Amino acid sequence: MPTHAEKRFIAHTPEQMFNLVAAVDLYPEFLPWCTGAIIRYRDKELLLADLKVGFGPFKEVFGSRVELYKSENKIIVTYDRGPLKYLSNQWLFIPDPKGCIIDFFVDFEFKSRIMQKAMGLVFNEAVQKMVSAFVKRADFCYSENYKKIQK
Repeated sequence: MPTHAEKRFIAHTPEQMFNLVAAVDLYPEFLPWCTGAIIRYRDKELLLADLKVGFGPFKEVFGSRVELYKSENKIIVTYDRGPLKYLSNQWLFIPDPKGCIIDFFVDFEFKSRIMQKAMGLVFNEAVQKMVSAFVKRADFCYSENYKKIQK
């Protein structure tokens, strides 16, 4: 039952950050431990996705329901299938004159007590690494050099 909440300023717009987090199929390009992503269903407001995760000897597929609230700059992720009892994850991108504030929350529990105990030892570090990976990806994607390359 580990939880993690954090707020972090980033010099990118809420729309840019929303689009980055909503692009689940691109996660293997930049997220640590994400080795694959399959979108099972997609429309404007909902994704059903499977993420393949590898962390040392641990390899699993996590199925999730990703609700996209673009007008609110909010993404809610809930558990669909895999090794968890539950997952509650929310991203909120709050406008700021110089970018936005990322308001991030995650709470989950593994079905296996052994996995729960093992994850508990590295949970905060892993989540902070994950959020930092999104920030680095945003810096890369939305920097001036990247924009020039894409033209």
